[in-house]
Amino acid sequence: MASPHWETSDLRLTASSSPETIHDFYGFPPALYQMLYPAKTDQGVVEEIVSLTGAVRDPNRGYDHGAWSPLYLLYPDADIPVIQLSLQSHESPEYLYALGDKLSELRDEGVLIIGSGSVTHNLRDIEWRNPSPSQWAVDFEDWFVSAIEENDHETLLAAREIAPNFNYAHPTDEHWLPLYVAMGAAKEKATLLHRGFEHKNISMAAVRFD
Repeated sequence: MASPHWETSDLRLTASSSPETIHDFYGFPPALYQMLYPAKTDQGVVEEIVSLTGAVRDPNRGYDHGAWSPLYLLYPDADIPVIQLSLQSHESPEYLYALGDKLSELRDEGVLIIGSGSVTHNLRDIEWRNPSPSQWAVDFEDWFVSAIEENDHETLLAAREIAPNFNYAHPTDEHWLPLYVAMGAAKEKATLLHRGFEHKNISMAAVRFD
């Protein structure tokens, strides 16, 4: 799992046998701060990732909400091992894509490689009670969906330069970049599983890379 909420200068991964659940958000209902995601780490896969990528083991890092909140929906019993990777948001899309390519051979062993984030993530333009997205957000999501449906990796890699309203969609792009890790691990095609807006301009999508 590559999450936007763990940014480091070098590549790191969770190495504790039972990483803690990190509640790295503010102002939400108390029940969310009571939620735990007690997944375990597969030390064998940790060693494989270190061998493939040169990542540094971090025995103290837990799962942040960019990792455990989507996993809670996918695997609510936390019954699969989870390893979280840090994000090098200062690096190029091509670097992150190449990282995914290095991890791709783990897929043959049944390892699921996930990039967590958002299609749009402009927290300054949230309107909690307004369900209608702005045109800039619709245009960006339409662009994204078109590129996914065409499996156009080159277009997606050039999002910063060519995507409509990229700076509105991502004032900072850490919530966009994990896409490239998952995309780089892809073998064949992309399939759009879900699209839609929450809180006016936050676009959430699910894509499976085969």
